[in-house]
Amino acid sequence: MIYSFSISNSGPIASAKGQGLGALNLIIGENGCGKTWLLKSLYCVMRTQEESGRGNDKREFHDVLSDKLYWMFQTDSLGAMVRRGKGNRLSFEVSMSDNTSLAYSFGQDTSKLVKPSLNTLSEREDNSIFLPPKEVLSLWHVILRSALQNREFGYDATYSDLVLALQNQPQKGRNYDSFSRSRKQLEEMFQGKVTFENNEWIYKQGNSKFSIHSTAEGIKKIAILDTLLGNRFLTPGSVIFVDEPESALHPTAIVQFLDILALLAQQGMQIFMATHSYYVVKKLLLIARQQQLPIPCFLSDSQGVWQQSCLLNDGLPETEIIKESVRLFEQEFEGIG
Repeated sequence: MIYSFSISNSGPIASAKGQGLGALNLIIGENGCGKTWLLKSLYCVMRTQEESGRGNDKREFHDVLSDKLYWMFQTDSLGAMVRRGKGNRLSFEVSMSDNTSLAYSFGQDTSKLVKPSLNTLSEREDNSIFLPPKEVLSLWHVILRSALQNREFGYDATYSDLVLALQNQPQKGRNYDSFSRSRKQLEEMFQGKVTFENNEWIYKQGNSKFSIHSTAEGIKKIAILDTLLGNRFLTPGSVIFVDEPESALHPTAIVQFLDILALLAQQGMQIFMATHSYYVVKKLLLIARQQQLPIPCFLSDSQGVWQQSCLLNDGLPETEIIKESVRLFEQEFEGIG
């Protein structure tokens, strides 16, 4: 698990620090503030750690890291990731719960190679995954062709990684009990299941089959997590990064989805969520109170400086998301009066 991080001069992020990260972690902010950038920065390190030396991959760690940054942020020069400002350098540090660490930095003149100044990370068998707000099931072949065959910008590494993970061959034997319960809840949410048959994704509901192209976006979103639990790509030690968990889901489904994520967190997974939804923030506050769980919460100001708070100890954060929800609530009652 990720225990702490420190990022400076990285894209829209002037500075961001996190300490004592938990099983559930929340990143809040308006569009364009850097929520997704922060998620991708953390995910990039996790996947680099997991891919390095795995299987037949003989690349050095710094080569995997450089390649992952390149395809994650899709810029011809990695130096373009550095926040604008004379002499600025992008700096990134992360520490894991096993007391291992990674640190790297680079300037605006960096092309395509980044070498860590510190790397004590151990080999990792578990997998991390990034769940983007846009679904991938109906576009999986396009993503593979664009990202892996043609090697062209368009779909970043979060998409290609996810498509490959979904095609992971299921393992034989009984699945984890907590995963079986979670999958049952997921499938109950959309009254069916999604399977990969004859080189295409199919939505099954009872005895009926439907093309994935005519299936609701919310169903496809839930099906992705269900598939990753079923094919054992995800394990109790996995880290899941969820960008806009509210995307394509109605309020009731959002609440159910977060309950399932909380259940997975109880079984050992670490989950990072980025949102601008009042429903997500409010539901996580209730989970924090019900489970007496200190959920770290990160917010950015207009200057790109991120601050850490705690939902359990500090309650709802002071953001425009919360303020606007309160204003609408007050307007409703003013109208009734």
